[in-house]
Amino acid sequence: MKILGVDFGDARTGLAVCDKMEFMASPLCVVHEKNFERCARAVAEHAAAQGAELIVVGYPKNMNNTVGERAEKCKAFADRLHELTELETVMWDERSTTVSAHNYLNATNTRGKKRKAVVDAVAAVIILESYLGYRKHA
Repeated sequence: MKILGVDFGDARTGLAVCDKMEFMASPLCVVHEKNFERCARAVAEHAAAQGAELIVVGYPKNMNNTVGERAEKCKAFADRLHELTELETVMWDERSTTVSAHNYLNATNTRGKKRKAVVDAVAAVIILESYLGYRKHA
């Protein structure tokens, strides 16, 4: 099943996609949009263009497992994507994914503007890979 991974942000939203065999997640792009509705529509268009059958949205819970304002905004974004695409949307715990993305980029010595351009897509890959691991073992 083709799955779209989403790391929703206020200014940049990272997207990743996996192959039909759910073997590997790859970065797709970063949507640069501050407007909630325009961002949701752009992500929905990418989902359609990729032939996504499911959307996984990062759910940034607090470290103590509570749901804060950021997580609520991500849930609202997932709900809007579901309305626009009619695809199932899954919320997936994304705690520390941006930190992990920065660590990956440190390991590859990706710096400056190049780093800023890809960090959100890398975070989306981490979210999607985590979800794929869950599906494989569940």
